[in-house]
Amino acid sequence: MDEISYHVVKESDNARILELYRAAGWWQTDDNPEYLKTVEGIIRGSFCFVIAKRGSEIIGMGRAISDGVSDAYIQDVTVIEALRGKGIGKGIIRELVKFLKQNKIQWIGLISEPGYESFYSKLGFNTMPSYTPFLLSEE
Repeated sequence: MDEISYHVVKESDNARILELYRAAGWWQTDDNPEYLKTVEGIIRGSFCFVIAKRGSEIIGMGRAISDGVSDAYIQDVTVIEALRGKGIGKGIIRELVKFLKQNKIQWIGLISEPGYESFYSKLGFNTMPSYTPFLLSEE
């Protein structure tokens, strides 16, 4: 396998990033042209957006949102299905955490999809048993 590299970016191939979101099941599949602008805004507006590349191909991503001072949340971590289980997701998380710590962010949280708890616990994350995540429901 070619060498994997990790990059903190403020812009990227929006169409490829949209493909990654869709492959993870996190995005609609219709052809709305506004989606590319939305992806551009997600990348630019994230405190830290990391892409994993094999050669010139983007094969994974992850991001952190933060106030830039105290807290950060990691989200949208995914790797193309054919390359999962090869340590690329771990590399993305490590790059995000490194960037956050370099920027003096000490509280780093995330919400795991069911089934990925051991992945994150091996990287130093622990469950927060006294807390329950919430999501605003549409009215």
